[in-house]
Amino acid sequence: MATKITDECINCGACEPECPNTAIYEGGIEWEDKGEMKAAIDEDVYYIVPAKCTECVGFFDQEQCAAVCPVDCCIPDPDIPETEEALLERVKVLHPDADIPDPPPSRFRT
Repeated sequence: MATKITDECINCGACEPECPNTAIYEGGIEWEDKGEMKAAIDEDVYYIVPAKCTECVGFFDQEQCAAVCPVDCCIPDPDIPETEEALLERVKVLHPDADIPDPPPSRFRT
């Protein structure tokens, strides 16, 4: 599942720099997709772009946004279930030059 940020977010910003995919944006801020700017997904709180979220698969064994969130508002989005394989494919697209170990770090293995 992609990770999402709930309305309990206190806008502390701790999550944004931790994302290896730059998938987290401050509320109201446009996000970038292949050089094109897209409208903000949320106007009030930080948000995660599902198309850029890999749940940190390939980089870490847990979502880094959730690890640093002081109010536990970074949670799996049940509306967007994804397999480890799908997330790894996204990692390869987002980071074509990354050296991902085999097996990759993943929340699926913890």
